[in-house]
Amino acid sequence: MERNYNTISPSAMSLLLMKGMTPIPYARQAAELMSYPEQYIPDYDRKEFTFWARLVHFETRYASIDQLLEGIPAKNILELSSGFSFRGLDAVKQRDVYYIDTDLPDLITTKINFVTTLQQGGFEAKGTLETIPLNALDEEQFTSIVNRFPPGEIVIVNEGLLMYLGDEEKKKLLGIIHKVLEERGGYWITADIYLKGKMKIRLDDKLQQFFDQHRIEDNKFDSFEAAEAFFNEAGFVIDKIAEPDHTKTTALEYLLKTATQEQLAEGRKMGKINATWRLKIK
Repeated sequence: MERNYNTISPSAMSLLLMKGMTPIPYARQAAELMSYPEQYIPDYDRKEFTFWARLVHFETRYASIDQLLEGIPAKNILELSSGFSFRGLDAVKQRDVYYIDTDLPDLITTKINFVTTLQQGGFEAKGTLETIPLNALDEEQFTSIVNRFPPGEIVIVNEGLLMYLGDEEKKKLLGIIHKVLEERGGYWITADIYLKGKMKIRLDDKLQQFFDQHRIEDNKFDSFEAAEAFFNEAGFVIDKIAEPDHTKTTALEYLLKTATQEQLAEGRKMGKINATWRLKIK
């Protein structure tokens, strides 16, 4: 039976409501739109360590993609599985880029409405933004979207995709991306190098059920070395690894206020749970 990838989308909605508490571009405005007609009132007095630990993680992960986009003359950018992230909207406001923002059809329909609303009130774009549905494992669809770009190298970015894919699905995606970069040149920036067995934070029942449904723990990598070998085998090499700058992570202040010494010690013992890599083809 063909898999229904649209079941992933509800996680993007709950993640947006969290990210609305950070300075991530357009996250607060989008969270307000998502909550309407109810008022979006972020609670900075929350005491749950798990909540703040997750928010620190997601804020840091978002910044890691931006860090690896710096220093490369990226004019054509394709974002896969973008969820309710508005990196593309922010990018075209800041600079002359051609940005294609993609996710599954159910989510994209809502997102297009958000983007239209967020562009009201004197929004001036220096670049071009397209928001288009894409199942990243559909090679024909993928290729047709790539062909929308003007000539030049392409940078493909994603955060929050590979952990939903089994090994065979990952191999298929890597094959599609390799073919694109072989033809066009450029990079792939992925924040999805997650390690098995590292997530020691207790999740609430609903979130745990979601993780179990999508086999997220099983879909992670055994180690960073195993992940690198997996990408090498598919014809990719690591060009650069993002270095998290926690001094810029606003949620960290609230985590440190909430956490006990035992929780902080457990977090340090856990070590790195994921990495963001900029890859190029061999």
